[in-house]
Amino acid sequence: MEDDRKRYTLAILVNNRSGVLMRVVGLFSRRGYNIDSLSVGETENPKISRITIVVTTDRQVVDQIKRQVEKLIDVIRVFEMTEHGSLQRELVMLKIKASERTRTQIVEIGEIFKSKIIDVTPTTITMMLTGSLEKLESFLSLIRPYGIVEMTRTGITALERGSRSLIEIGHEEDYDIEGVKYE
Repeated sequence: MEDDRKRYTLAILVNNRSGVLMRVVGLFSRRGYNIDSLSVGETENPKISRITIVVTTDRQVVDQIKRQVEKLIDVIRVFEMTEHGSLQRELVMLKIKASERTRTQIVEIGEIFKSKIIDVTPTTITMMLTGSLEKLESFLSLIRPYGIVEMTRTGITALERGSRSLIEIGHEEDYDIEGVKYE
């Protein structure tokens, strides 16, 4: 049987209240869904936060996840961010082993990928890089042989392409400022 699992990116607009993130993540945990990537932050409206979750699963499961998350208290709307209909980026910061002999090579690789050097010591170079998952994985595959001392990733964050916001796409007129649906 062919495995039809693929990566799905969900943008979830929620009321910016304590406990909302825990309810959303708890739903994933209770149902046994693994989260590949998670980022959360306030939107242009300080009363609304945006949770971006990436999961690897099949179409049926992602549809079920969307329905279940939309039922949670303080969830305004769930959007699936498609690869071609959205801009998806991640930030990576990493500390790489560097000697006198390898330092120039590491810097050159960083320049090719438009990374930024944010710290240098006699034995390491710390770089920051943003981009698509494919760009970051390509960079990491070239840097790994030098030795990654430490690395952190923010997780994918995404915006819909075009001029409309997700609230506009989600019919803002149906919600009050707190995101509570009108009866």
